[in-house]
Amino acid sequence: MTAPHASLPMYDWPETSDETQADWRAIRDGARARGVPMPEALSHPDWANIDAYWRDPALIFSQTCWGPLSLGLIDVLRPLAQPDYSRFLGGRGPFYRSALIARAETAAQMGLAGPVAVPTGPEPALAEGLMAERRFGLNGRDSLSGYLSLKHDLGADPCALAAECVVTGGHRASVIAVAEGRADLAAIDCRSWDLALRVEPAAAGLVVIGWTAERPGLPYITSRATAPELAARLKEQLTGMGCHPVAAGRE
Repeated sequence: MTAPHASLPMYDWPETSDETQADWRAIRDGARARGVPMPEALSHPDWANIDAYWRDPALIFSQTCWGPLSLGLIDVLRPLAQPDYSRFLGGRGPFYRSALIARAETAAQMGLAGPVAVPTGPEPALAEGLMAERRFGLNGRDSLSGYLSLKHDLGADPCALAAECVVTGGHRASVIAVAEGRADLAAIDCRSWDLALRVEPAAAGLVVIGWTAERPGLPYITSRATAPELAARLKEQLTGMGCHPVAAGRE
């Protein structure tokens, strides 16, 4: 039998690996105390073969995006709980949203004197004609924060509205693409944008020109092959740490 493995890949930037490890130790040790056989160390998925990774029945714990889940992975992955996004600008409890980022000259062309404020309600804040004649950088077409949320909020495919779409492969790569002028704007989930402002020099000259609507953030998950009693103990551990239950109908 393959030993269980775990990962926390979604926000594991090299500069903040100590924070990822601290989060992991808290989850691992608490789950072990509840009788869950958690591995000692995190594994690191090969993003070139990520679908096979998510489908591995030995995956006992990880975090992924509702985009791939909604496109079929919900059949093999069980959402456990929603982490709290409240400490990030654009987050509120289990909900997050994406910041639309651009260079300062693009913001000036839109008549913006400063960053667009986060809406006070769950609705988006997106200017009319946002994509017209601009190059849109996206991390991937299965990403909720980088593509699908914007597609829903605009009521049309952003790549059909934009002059060009540039697939970058990741949120950090999208930030860099906008800063370097290879893209004009991108949608970056609020926690990744917080990370970028902290550790990515390319973010310094960028401006928030809009926000997508609130949506449930990236859930912690386990394989559906994980024994139900172990999944239940993982849920108990996560909610005991301040995570939120997964909304009814999403499990």
